[in-house]
Amino acid sequence: MAAAITGSFLTPAQAAPSETELKKQIETASDKLEDVTEQYNAMNVALKKTQADAKKLQASLAPAQAALKVASAQVGNLATTSYKQGRVGPMSALLSGTQDGLMDRMSYLDMLTRANQRDIDTYTEATQSFNERQAALKATQTKQTAQLRALSTQKAAIQKDLKKLFEMREVAFGQAQESGSKYDGPIPEISGKAGIAVTFAYNQIGKPYLFGAGGPGSYDCSGLTSAAWRAAGKSLTHQTKSQWSETKRISRDDLKPGDLVFYRSLGHVAIYVGDGQIIDAPRAGTVVKKRTINIMTPYGYGRVV
Repeated sequence: MAAAITGSFLTPAQAAPSETELKKQIETASDKLEDVTEQYNAMNVALKKTQADAKKLQASLAPAQAALKVASAQVGNLATTSYKQGRVGPMSALLSGTQDGLMDRMSYLDMLTRANQRDIDTYTEATQSFNERQAALKATQTKQTAQLRALSTQKAAIQKDLKKLFEMREVAFGQAQESGSKYDGPIPEISGKAGIAVTFAYNQIGKPYLFGAGGPGSYDCSGLTSAAWRAAGKSLTHQTKSQWSETKRISRDDLKPGDLVFYRSLGHVAIYVGDGQIIDAPRAGTVVKKRTINIMTPYGYGRVV
């Protein structure tokens, strides 16, 4: 996709695009960058889960290892006793004492033998399962790491194209990339955790968009919404599609400050702040800003519960 952008947008032989055409090209490339960024975020979340699963798997083997250690010690004790007492030692030890205790001693010896064997069988089964799952997790991790590298390369190519487009716009029309300043207007008083999330979002206005960023100095779209709700004590995955799954579906008529507004088939997300307004990290070359909810047709709405 990055190569297609370069070919269609930046061919030297083409006539210089008009301001409208250049704006459209920048928006198209920025949307593509945001889509790739969200794919990158999702793959990064998946890789972290795979790594966590591998650690849990390693820890799960500990009980089986402990049981084997106990069983090995018990088998060792029996072997040592047999050696010290000679070939007939164990039988002599078993038959020594009164006739009344014979059955108890035989039962104990049988129970000990079966317990040792169970521990050994459990360990064998556990290690076999461990080796199979470890191999599967390693293969998954290798695949996810490769996908992350591919997405990172794709992002870099799109960013390179965007940089050239921004330079073309500045040279032709004197429009540099956006810069912002800290918001100094009124912040609505909203009770509860939603109020904390909304206040946090207001305080990020003017900070630059950066792919994959979750603050505190810069954000991408899902990075901003996850950081806002993290400030309120709620955990949202830094990825738009995950946030859609993690929130409760509501209608537009039910919107309240703090709710999330999703766009572009879950390619973009913003936080609703009331009065038909959202705060979002729009795209590359822009800053976090407050604007109308109708920046484009919303895909749907979600409430953090």
